Amino acid sequence: MPETGEENGSQSSVAHYVATLSNDLAVLARRNGLDTLGYLLEMVRLEAENLTRANDSGFGNGRPEDGHSSS
Repeated sequence: MPETGEENGSQSSVAHYVATLSNDLAVLARRNGLDTLGYLLEMVRLEAENLTRANDSGFGNGRPEDGHSSS
């Protein structure tokens, strides 16, 4: 399993690992009739893949920064 860290490379590695693991778990869940759990694991996979792509392209945590505060 990848080490944790704040660098984009580490975040990307962890996100990729989560995507791979959640895909395997989603397949297992669906094969055993756990469709809702399979669906949720697919959502986890998609989010992890999005974060992997964002980190690999240099966009940090994958969230746009618009300079506005939430207050």
